[in-house]
Amino acid sequence: MTQHHPVSSIMPQSIIRAHGLTQSIQLHNKKLTILDDLDLEIFEAEQIAITGRSGSGKSTLLGILATLDQASSGELYVCGEAIHSLNEEQRAQVRLKNIGFVFQSFQLLPHLSALENVMLPLRLHPDFQYKKAELKALDLLKKVGLEDQAEQTPKVLSGGEQQRVAIARALISDPKIIFADEPTGNLDGDTATEIEQLLFELNREMGTTLVLVTHDPELAMQCQRHLELHNGKLIEHSIEKVI
Repeated sequence: MTQHHPVSSIMPQSIIRAHGLTQSIQLHNKKLTILDDLDLEIFEAEQIAITGRSGSGKSTLLGILATLDQASSGELYVCGEAIHSLNEEQRAQVRLKNIGFVFQSFQLLPHLSALENVMLPLRLHPDFQYKKAELKALDLLKKVGLEDQAEQTPKVLSGGEQQRVAIARALISDPKIIFADEPTGNLDGDTATEIEQLLFELNREMGTTLVLVTHDPELAMQCQRHLELHNGKLIEHSIEKVI
């Protein structure tokens, strides 16, 4: 008699799914295709690196997957939502509930303290409570090693410290996905390594999906999957882990 084994409860769940994703722009009398009929699936808690030459469309792809921009055509599902059929207000709600961002240039507000910068995304929530948000922000600053700099403004923080604040801010809304666009691009070698390890550590600890764009092949090799954007197409590279 054949035995039927139950499906494992830890089977990975799809969190981003794209089908036929195309992005093209009209340049003078010529149509320029940046993304060409892409199919892509990303699973919960994965670490994905997207690489490619300068101008290959990495940031364009990241912006579309993060629901900041719309593709010319194709279907995109993020956290179960059909993004291609939503208007801008509805896409903003998907971002608010599910997505955090880490940028190369940090994007901190200079007149706010580190603590206030981290709290900022929670102010967009209808049930915002200052004390609760403050405690959560302080806890995240502790996680990234900056509890003692909570009251400092960005101008007195180093680049690495500013990026730590940005990572804490990205995590404050308990997002399902973190999108990082060249997160170590403005940092020196040692600081960049510290930030990379922090991102991976928090990814493992919090189970947040990490999708990062990078020009650094060594950083890409540290991720579970490495996708290269070339001539509008995605090429998946196998990653050999050293055990």
